[in-house]
Amino acid sequence: MGAGHAHKLYRHGHSPVHALPPHTKIAAVLAFVVVVVSTPREAMWAFAVYAGLLALVAHTARVPAGFLLERLLIEVPFVAFAVLLPFVAEGERIDVLGLSLSVNGLWGAWNVLAKGTLGVAASVLLASTTELRELLLGLQRLRLPPLLVQIASFMVRYGDVITDELRRMRIARESRGFEARGVRHWGVLAKSAGALFIRSYERGERVHLAMVSRGYAGSMPVIDEVTASRAQWSYASLLPGAALAVCLLGWIL
Repeated sequence: MGAGHAHKLYRHGHSPVHALPPHTKIAAVLAFVVVVVSTPREAMWAFAVYAGLLALVAHTARVPAGFLLERLLIEVPFVAFAVLLPFVAEGERIDVLGLSLSVNGLWGAWNVLAKGTLGVAASVLLASTTELRELLLGLQRLRLPPLLVQIASFMVRYGDVITDELRRMRIARESRGFEARGVRHWGVLAKSAGALFIRSYERGERVHLAMVSRGYAGSMPVIDEVTASRAQWSYASLLPGAALAVCLLGWIL
């Protein structure tokens, strides 16, 4: 994990949020999401406060609203699911603009949209202020099982390699006049997918043999020891701490 690897979600900056150690940010986002999920859906005002807290973090991290909103489009499938809930859910029904909607479905749709959007926004802010390499180091620091960290690390390292291999195979097919236009061409695409799997598997074997020959014994060496001071932990805990206070008020009021 010594080499850097930029990703499309990351936005380079020098804000206080960027400067925080990665494991403090991961822990803060995880705690924030848990608090949001634990909030009663009837406390609508609480979710507005959560959104305000995330907006404050985005402003501190100098992440533009357009950058954040564009990457929130990843939750569109969940939005479509939430929109269907009032129509398919059972229970008491009410008429809205001439449509018969389920009360439970409306609450369920609100619950999915509010909590899902806040969770995705928090994750996008984490990714936009933390490089992939730092995220892996943070997970390692949080004592995530080493094997899972290594798998994620190799996915990051070789994802582009496999994608480039797929691109070359597509160019080779097109240079021979092949165009996938229907079901009868699925066989060629399936053979291409099989060839890509075999090449990837063989590449993985070669990489593993190279690692073993260099002394790999099941764990990767720690090149950068990531630490955090008490002040940094306190700064990172501001978001989940404020969210927890709002959640408690949501249950009381």
